[in-house]
Amino acid sequence: MSSDAKIPQPLPATRVRTPEGTKLPIYMDNHATTPVDPRVLEEMLPYFKEKFGNAASRNHSFGWVAEEGVETARARIAKLIGATTKEIIFTSGATESDNLAIKGVAEAHREKGNHIITAVTEHKAVLDTCKRLEKYVFRVTYLPVQKDGLIDLDDLKRALDDKTILVTIMAANNEIGVLQPIAEIGRLCRERGVIFHSDAAQAAGKIPIDVNKQNIDLMSISGHKMYGPKGMGALYMRRKNPRVQLSPMIDGGGHERGVRSGTLNVPGIVGLGKACAIAQEEMPTESIRQAGLRDRLRDRIMGKLDEVYINGSMERRLPGNLNMSFAYVESESLLMGMNDVALSSGSACTSATIQPSYVLQALGAGDDLAHSSIRFGIGRFNTEAEVDYVADRVIETVERLRDLSPLYDVAKEGVSSKDVKRAG
Repeated sequence: MSSDAKIPQPLPATRVRTPEGTKLPIYMDNHATTPVDPRVLEEMLPYFKEKFGNAASRNHSFGWVAEEGVETARARIAKLIGATTKEIIFTSGATESDNLAIKGVAEAHREKGNHIITAVTEHKAVLDTCKRLEKYVFRVTYLPVQKDGLIDLDDLKRALDDKTILVTIMAANNEIGVLQPIAEIGRLCRERGVIFHSDAAQAAGKIPIDVNKQNIDLMSISGHKMYGPKGMGALYMRRKNPRVQLSPMIDGGGHERGVRSGTLNVPGIVGLGKACAIAQEEMPTESIRQAGLRDRLRDRIMGKLDEVYINGSMERRLPGNLNMSFAYVESESLLMGMNDVALSSGSACTSATIQPSYVLQALGAGDDLAHSSIRFGIGRFNTEAEVDYVADRVIETVERLRDLSPLYDVAKEGVSSKDVKRAG
């Protein structure tokens, strides 16, 4: 930043009263990461101390105890998604799982074909992996999405050809929370004999998933998106009907049936397993509660502000996700004006410039609205009082910022912002 660059100044202090018993700052960015559930931490702690053994040590009790913890976790993860224990491979997280699934299929099946299909709104862990494969004779089709964020199944049908070896479509989008028609995609892939991978980092533990009913062959899971530890994930890998073959990315001691070598992170695995067990038990009531809080937040904001737009389908959406654009307000200014609330902007900072969200652009949002988007991620520990406080802070801050916006004043007079820009 140059020495004469203007540093944005914070807005005046908030006029919104903090509800009694509510602690600031409020965390509402649960798509970025979730806090570790205290019950998860409690189960992990012994594996840092008295149960510290290596799960691969098969000749003494320390190893046996560690292995028992690993296999209990494997069973819990498998149960959550309708899999078997032999189909769960432990990784460092969803990014590694995505890389292993996509690159592993590409290398193992390159004699059959070189065509991969994905969507333009996928996580960068998928998009960048596909772009790397394009450097090595692989063809990648990037499906567009409709205005609601969903792919068109007819587009997928047209894209499939006799060289297609993999379709990789995420279950739930990390920005707009939209739920893709996974079962229908899986059925199309199964009919054509194509492997289907889904990045379920945002979906697992939040919505019901059954890998058999949904015809999923490979699926990526992340621990820290479901109140488990960071740096811990898993890859579901189908073993029959069909049996999926992957080429490993990491060679070594042959851990995880040779698919992913490396000493197992036993405390992390135990934590992921406990997080899945909690999700299995509490998902039905938790999803209803979070959807209620989300709708309360939406209604409270939209009841007081005009020119607010919801990005993505409301009908097919994660319970705790709300992505909104506030016209005539820069999202970065809005976030700066609410430094007592943790939220995310729809914009991604790349190098020295701020680019509009590629996900929102894919939905057809113009740069102005893409730059004014905020992602609200409601989680397990958010309360009704927190939702009300955040809504009131958003309303107050947007109103203040719009008071400073000449474009908003002009728009209220019936002149479009495009006409103002042309006149300027």
